[in-house]
Amino acid sequence: MSFNALNTATAGLKATQAAISVVSQNIANVGTVGYTKRTLNSVSDGIGNSGVASGTINRALDAASLKQLRLETSGAAYTGTLSAVRTQLDKLYGTPGTSTALDGVFNTFTQSLQGLTADPTSTPARAAVVSSASNLASSIGTIAQGVQSLRSATESQLASDTDKASGYLAAIAKLNTQISGTSDDAAKADLLDQRDQQVTGLSAYVDVQTVAQRDGTVSVITASGLTLVDRGNAATLTFDSRGSLAPDAAYSLDPTKRGVGTITATTPGGAKIDLIAANAIRSGSLAAGIELRDTILPQAQHQLDDLAAGLARSLSDRPAQGVAASDSTGQGFDIDLTGLSAGNAVTISLKDAAGVQRNLVLVPYGSVTAPSVNPADTTDPTATIVPIQLTGTTAGLRDAIQSALGSNFTVSTQPSAGTGGIRIIANGNSGSPTLLGVSASVTQSTSTTDLQTGQAQLPLFVDGNGKGKLYTGSFDGGSQLTGFAQRIAVNPAIATNTANLVNTTATTQAADATRPQYLYDALTSATRTFTAASGIGGISAPYTASVQDFTQRIIDAQGAGAATAQSLDEGQGIALATAQSRVAAVSGVSIDEEMSKLVQLQTAYSANARVLTAARDLLDTLLRI
Repeated sequence: MSFNALNTATAGLKATQAAISVVSQNIANVGTVGYTKRTLNSVSDGIGNSGVASGTINRALDAASLKQLRLETSGAAYTGTLSAVRTQLDKLYGTPGTSTALDGVFNTFTQSLQGLTADPTSTPARAAVVSSASNLASSIGTIAQGVQSLRSATESQLASDTDKASGYLAAIAKLNTQISGTSDDAAKADLLDQRDQQVTGLSAYVDVQTVAQRDGTVSVITASGLTLVDRGNAATLTFDSRGSLAPDAAYSLDPTKRGVGTITATTPGGAKIDLIAANAIRSGSLAAGIELRDTILPQAQHQLDDLAAGLARSLSDRPAQGVAASDSTGQGFDIDLTGLSAGNAVTISLKDAAGVQRNLVLVPYGSVTAPSVNPADTTDPTATIVPIQLTGTTAGLRDAIQSALGSNFTVSTQPSAGTGGIRIIANGNSGSPTLLGVSASVTQSTSTTDLQTGQAQLPLFVDGNGKGKLYTGSFDGGSQLTGFAQRIAVNPAIATNTANLVNTTATTQAADATRPQYLYDALTSATRTFTAASGIGGISAPYTASVQDFTQRIIDAQGAGAATAQSLDEGQGIALATAQSRVAAVSGVSIDEEMSKLVQLQTAYSANARVLTAARDLLDTLLRI
């Protein structure tokens, strides 16, 4: 019996010593980031389970809590990135209501027009209009440049984040190899801690989850199902950054047309996958960067472009509305398209045989070949877009419209409707569409120096690119709308001769307030339709309002976007903290708990030592007999 007791006590001492070592390691790593509490499982040993032996060293880990932590980490990185950039974007517009904010600068401009209306003969009043107009154009341009700076910064951040994510993937694959080749429990636990840290770090950039393998390795896949790490093999992520982005730089599935960088995953086998095209990244800072660069910031740019275009065309364009007309073949409309320029779209409303109403938008162009027109750059993204070539004559315009409409309509010149009068008649053929209306917005001036047209319209704002040109919304050589916010400027011909703010002809009376009043009304009360891409009227919906109202809606939209992003980030921060607490409750080291275990183990160690002492004394006594 003495020898059994000796063996049992000896085994107990070894098991207790191993357990004390594990507890000591836990205490030493209190507060160590990524450390998971260790536990030692003792097992029965010997004949009749009379002894004890040290089992395996395990990590206290809740897989479900760890998975949730990674999910919330991705979400927090996503909302944090969005909130930070949207807050910066909102600040570009200034504090609403202040004199330096966008709405304050706009109001100063309209007030200067009011002052000129009250006293058209005042030279200081005319100078104030030019000065405030220049300040407004400069403010819009500065904000637009700020938006592009944010896009360029986001492009750079995407490059940096992609490189870091790729580093995490390589580290995980290396740790997988080390883990599968390690038999020492303590060493393996340390490697598993390191791998968990790497996966959690990766989740801040990409939404990932792990799949455990039998050999102790894990596969890392995105939430969309794309495998990034398979045991010891990892994909390499690269980003072909384009540096500073221009307003027209956009993502495209066609690499030859893509003006921004994309994230490419290169598998160990050499296959290349465009992760943006595959929609493989749905959360984390990379997903936020992609959304900011390709959606949120371009929409902000488009809003500013729309505002700049609204300023220019509301002052320089004449609204043309078709008047009901009829002849022997059917019902139709007469419309005066005198001065129609490239970009001055003509909208024809139709109702097909099934009773569905739709619009046909005729887009004039002056180039040799028909331009490509993005429906989002028009006032009706659901319309059918048909480019028509301008020849400079009414007869040429008539023929171009006839060709676009086809045989169901008859198009003719109508001098009684104006020098550019056009009559469009629906022939009433069986199954042909019904003509509901015709409208257009026609730029009155033919150039930036054509100012005394006899009409109240005035090209006060022009396209400042190069020497400056008339803004008509042309698509020749690309959309004139894109980036116009950064190019808008006051017409030099007006800045050098402010009398043109009043004189519609060479004989206009100095006190005639017709033109100043028109300019003021065109901005504050007249309505126009802004493109769907601005997002102000909802998703893919145009927005109709005055330019003044549109300005306020832009500021409101950006303020609301920033507030929403901040609120979501705060909520996600709480979710992340809760997930971290759950993981810590299971995997974290508690000093009180470990010290209590240490006391118990010390007592067990002393008890086993006393058994060994008693057994030794017994053996000594027996040997002396």
